[in-house]
Amino acid sequence: MDRGREITAVLDPAAGPAPAAVFVCAHGAGGHLADRGLLQVAAALRGRGLSVVRFNFPYAEAGSRRPDPMPTLTRAVAAVAGRVTQELEPKLLILGGRSMGGRAASLLAADGFPCDALLLLAYPLHPANRPDRLREAHLPAIRVPVLCFNGTRDALCRRDLMERTLERLGPGWTMHWLEGADHGFHVLKASGRTDAAVLEEIAAVTEGWVSRLVPAAA
Repeated sequence: MDRGREITAVLDPAAGPAPAAVFVCAHGAGGHLADRGLLQVAAALRGRGLSVVRFNFPYAEAGSRRPDPMPTLTRAVAAVAGRVTQELEPKLLILGGRSMGGRAASLLAADGFPCDALLLLAYPLHPANRPDRLREAHLPAIRVPVLCFNGTRDALCRRDLMERTLERLGPGWTMHWLEGADHGFHVLKASGRTDAAVLEEIAAVTEGWVSRLVPAAA
């Protein structure tokens, strides 16, 4: 790997019977494989029958907070996905992750890397306060099913701009808006919702989506 070192990856097996799907889940720019948000998402998905592989990008493995260049990030996703395919032989290989990690996986898929689907959590359509710098040029090139979650208060994904982008993406892209959630999937107390309810919504929607994909992969 880059920076002359291996990266750490952890498998969180699904609760219950042997799963048909494995989700290779990359962390966001300010996170790492054991950050609170990633652990919460992994726990919610495991409870719905999805195995999750969490891993560090090289910069996080080195203890840095400065993200690697995007080519390094995509190589890391590819390396972990390759090991998962070789060692676990999943019927359904899902790539994705939180924010920057999901973006890296989407770029990899757009370049034709073999996977069965993408699961994007808080896709960063643009930098905060910079809606003029859209990160969507590669999305129409993705040829696998996509499930994307964004909050309606996400400062990195203005809803009207994402809806405009969706018009170019076709039926393979499933967009799910989390009412009242921000980029970290947090909701205000005044909303009457809880962060736990948001995680449960993500898990339930993902479970239904995966169940529709599994027969095609069998």
